[in-house]
Amino acid sequence: MARRGHRPSQGVGGRPRFWGRHAVSAALANPERTVRKIWATREAASQLDIPPSITIMFAEVADLGRMVPSDAPHQGVVAEVDPLEDMWLGDLLQQGADDRRPLVVLDGVTDPHNVGAILRSAAAFDALGIVTPDRNAPPESGTIARSASGALELVPWVRVVNLARALEEIAEAGFWRVGLAGEATQTFGEAIGTNRIALVLGAEGEGMRHNTAQHCDELARLPISPRVESLNVSNAAAIALYAVTVRPGG
Repeated sequence: MARRGHRPSQGVGGRPRFWGRHAVSAALANPERTVRKIWATREAASQLDIPPSITIMFAEVADLGRMVPSDAPHQGVVAEVDPLEDMWLGDLLQQGADDRRPLVVLDGVTDPHNVGAILRSAAAFDALGIVTPDRNAPPESGTIARSASGALELVPWVRVVNLARALEEIAEAGFWRVGLAGEATQTFGEAIGTNRIALVLGAEGEGMRHNTAQHCDELARLPISPRVESLNVSNAAAIALYAVTVRPGG
């Protein structure tokens, strides 16, 4: 398979810092993740399985609070990590060549809390991975790791230079590309059928770009009450992934 849609290097952004016991524990348990240093209270450090090769700096709660965003629930531990290695879209699609796991494609979803929540739902419903454009998506961060509750270490994340070309490659791999759009006439349940699904979600508020919509096989809406204008993109992702999971044939 041609390797289009390569995820570019994230080296410019430097090393992210993760916080919270769940996010840090998941990073430590991921053999693909390099943890460079940990700052922790002695109590928090005693509850983590930290290899002796990793430097531990003992610190007070107040000192840790100055290392993370205001009011971030660090739970007594902060870790400096390397971003995960770049992944090729073709390699991800090859991993799922023999199964029916859904793929999640995000077009301009920039809120790290939403990306983290979508990663968590993707892990819960055993999605193959998520695909985002490189420029209009947040980098790996403590906020994403915390919101993902460990799923950042579990769900492959591919960043692509050109989302339209990536959607073409996804179609060639046998996926039916269904974009969620509030203006669509058919419901998501009507659109998914029995196909392998690539779920395409647009940015908060603006929705997906026109060119992205043009590269979907179907546009569909979730059948929500007219009393509510729309759902948060992470909520919509969770509902759609559930719908794909429980349909006949999975």
